[in-house]
Amino acid sequence: MRDLVEIGMGREARRAYDLDDVEIVPSRRTRSSAVVSTAWQIDAYRFDLPLVTHPTDAIVSPARAVEIGKLGGLGVLNAEGLWARHSNVEDAMRRLSDAAKSEDHTALVRLLQELHSAPIQPELLTEAIRMVREAGVTVAARVSPQHAAELTPALISAGVEILVVQGTIISAEHVSGEKDPLDLKEFIGGLDVPVIAGGVADYRTAMHLMRTGAAGVIVGHGYTPGITSTDRVLGIGVPMATAIIDAAAARRDYLDETGGRYVHVLADGGMTCSGDIAKAIACGADAVMLGSLLATPADAPGHGLYWTAAAAHPSVPRSRVATASDVDVDLNTLLFGPSSDADGTVNLFGALRRAMAKTGYSDLKEFQRVGLTVRA
Repeated sequence: MRDLVEIGMGREARRAYDLDDVEIVPSRRTRSSAVVSTAWQIDAYRFDLPLVTHPTDAIVSPARAVEIGKLGGLGVLNAEGLWARHSNVEDAMRRLSDAAKSEDHTALVRLLQELHSAPIQPELLTEAIRMVREAGVTVAARVSPQHAAELTPALISAGVEILVVQGTIISAEHVSGEKDPLDLKEFIGGLDVPVIAGGVADYRTAMHLMRTGAAGVIVGHGYTPGITSTDRVLGIGVPMATAIIDAAAARRDYLDETGGRYVHVLADGGMTCSGDIAKAIACGADAVMLGSLLATPADAPGHGLYWTAAAAHPSVPRSRVATASDVDVDLNTLLFGPSSDADGTVNLFGALRRAMAKTGYSDLKEFQRVGLTVRA
């Protein structure tokens, strides 16, 4: 039964929980982390880590997508970002770094809006994808629902193997004044590559997206405290623990409905440390989409700055451009350690392996069944 609370006369709201509100319960068994597997597979593509990058230029360049792929994760290029619009992205990043020295906190957002007002150049997009494809790692790119139909043919031709259709909030049913709004079911049915779609925050929407034929559903909208501002701008929030568990329930029911079709759940947001990654998997996620946690290496594309794609919206930006945590390690150390940081911001997936080992689970699917408690 849903936990409903009365918030005023005649109005009830559901009580929901974020990742900070839940904790993992150890079981009667422990095991060595050396025999724990963090591998997962979506469609024909297998990955050693349940890691998909949030598609922002701040953390994913073509070169960084290759590096993440070789380390076992999936780097997702933003097909509507700077690498698709500017031939010299490094110059754009330097302009952002210079603007960050100003006390005008809106200057960075205005600059991002200006940079994204340049048209998408298909040849630049093709070249970025080519760099990733030729390195031999899985190629993934993100498009917004508004531009999916327009950009996808060029992306597929260039070699994209996994398509991510992502907006702050996405649904299978979109009422629009436009002549031809995107029919997600028809769109996905016409493609030969797996599609990951989102974000969603509830059981019903997750189920609707699964029924469109999506191979994966994104839960959340990349929320990072102090950076994303969808809650302040739109009043919309995603309590991630409850949202992930609801989407996992939709996955289970859809599996029964279809007689065996499994749709992956990807958690995007609310994760600020390795413990949150473990909790997201424990709540039912198959993989996590990480953003700000990957902005800390000194050689990250954003040069120490982080933002989401929503920062560049021309009229309603929903992300600040913020300075990432000051953790001076390379990407390999960030993911696998060793670490001297006791706050869970380094050795992100080594910590996940340790959490699984401490609770006695050998793989991600087993770990989704771990016990949880709610803080009083």
